[in-house]
Amino acid sequence: MSRQLFGTDGIRGVAGEFPLDASTVYAIGRTLGAWCGRHHPAPEVLIGADTRESGAWIAGCLAAGLREEGVGTRFAGLITTPGVAYLTRRDDFVAGVMISASHNPYRDNGIKVFDHSGYKLADEEEHRLEEEIFRLLHAGVAPSEARLEVDRGLDAEYAGYLASTLRRPLPPMKIAVDCGHGAASFLAPQLLERLGAEVIRMGCEPDGRNINEGCGALHVDALRKLVTSSGADAGFAFDGDADRCIGISGSGRTVDGDAILFLSARRLLAEGRLSRDAREPVVVSTVMSNLGLELSLAEMGVRMLRTAVGDRYVLEEMMRQGALLGGEQSGHIIFHEYATTGDGMLTALQVLEVLGASGRPLDELVAELPVYPQLLVNVRVRERRPLESLPAVTTAIRSVEEQLAGRGRVVVRFSGTEPLARVMVEGPTQQAVEAAAGTIAAAIRNEIGA
Repeated sequence: MSRQLFGTDGIRGVAGEFPLDASTVYAIGRTLGAWCGRHHPAPEVLIGADTRESGAWIAGCLAAGLREEGVGTRFAGLITTPGVAYLTRRDDFVAGVMISASHNPYRDNGIKVFDHSGYKLADEEEHRLEEEIFRLLHAGVAPSEARLEVDRGLDAEYAGYLASTLRRPLPPMKIAVDCGHGAASFLAPQLLERLGAEVIRMGCEPDGRNINEGCGALHVDALRKLVTSSGADAGFAFDGDADRCIGISGSGRTVDGDAILFLSARRLLAEGRLSRDAREPVVVSTVMSNLGLELSLAEMGVRMLRTAVGDRYVLEEMMRQGALLGGEQSGHIIFHEYATTGDGMLTALQVLEVLGASGRPLDELVAELPVYPQLLVNVRVRERRPLESLPAVTTAIRSVEEQLAGRGRVVVRFSGTEPLARVMVEGPTQQAVEAAAGTIAAAIRNEIGA
C-alpha cells in the first residue's frame, strides 16, 4: 500500500476533512493505542497542541481512541513541538503526540508522533500504523471525544530544561520576539524575561485563527521594523509550533538558519562540542543551504554534509555521523546535545549565548558569513509528477546548469506538505539567479502548473 497519511512531517490536512476528520483521528488514536500497548504494560501518551481552534477537538478524538485501547493520556495543552519531544523522552511516556500544522494556515492541522526516545517514528513504523488505520476505517468506527484537562506543570518543566542548557548567565539585553500567535506565544517571552532580558512582544495574542497570519518565522518584515525602531539587540521569530527560529540583527538583517549554523559551529568547534567521539568535525544541512556556509565551514576545518530537505533527514545523517549540530536554512536547527528535533526557543537561547560570550553585536558576527545570491521560487502545481518525466522542465534545468558552469547550484523539488514545486537557484549575481529561476519556473507552470 502506498503511503496516504504520513508525509515528511506526520499527518497533515484541513481540519475536519480526511485525514483529519473525526473518524480518522479516532482510528489514529486506536491504532496508536494498540501500538503503545505492545511496547509498555501500562502505557501513557502525552498530547500537546498549538493555538489552532481545531486542536482541542482533535486532541479529544485522539485521546478517546487511545483510551479505547486502555492507554492513558496527559494533556500539555498549548506547548511547542520540541516541548512534546523533550517531555516524551524525559518523563515516562511511551509516546508523544503534537497536534500542529507548523507554518500552515489555521484551517490546516496535523498529527506528529514521537516514540519514548523523543524521535519521530521511523518510516516503516508509520507505514505499519497506516495499514492498521485503514483496516479500522474499512471495518467502521464510531468516533467519540474525550474531555481533557490541561496539566500546567508540563510546559513549566520544559521551560526549566531550556533555561538549564545555558552554560553562563546572559547579559542584560533587549530582545524582540514574534511568536506568530503560535505555540511559543507565552512560553518564549516568559522564559526570556526569567533569564533577565527586556522583552518586546508581537504575535503573542492567539485567537485560534491568526496563527502564522502575516507574522512569525515566514513573515519577518514586521519584526524587522520592531527591532530597528525599538533599538533591540536582536529579534527572534518562531513558526506555529516553534520548531524553527529566524533571527533579526540590530540593523534589521535577517539571520536565517545558515547564519545560525555558522555562528553555532564556530562556537561549538572552539569548545570541542561539534561532534561526538572526537570524529572529524561535521555539520549537517540540506541541499538548500548557501554555498557560502559550506565554504566558510571548510575554512574552519569542518565538513558540511547535505541531505534532502526535511529536519528528519538532517537528524538521520547527524546520527550516522556523530554530529551534534545540523539544520536547515529555514530555521530548523538541531542541537543534538540537548534535543532530538529542531527547537526554536533553544536556538534563540544558543544565539544569545554566542552574543553574550563574544561581547559583539549580532550584525558583526553574521557579517563574517559570505552569502551567494540565492532565490527560491514556489510554483503551485496540480500534480507531483517525477521531474524526469517532464521534458521541458529537464531541458530548462540542464540549460541553466550549463549557463552557471559550476559557479552555482540548482535544486528543484516538490514540497512534502503543500502542492508546490520549489525552484532554488544559486549563482554569481542576483540577475543571473532571477533569470535562471524564472526559466525553470515557467517550464514547470507550462507542464503541471495549477
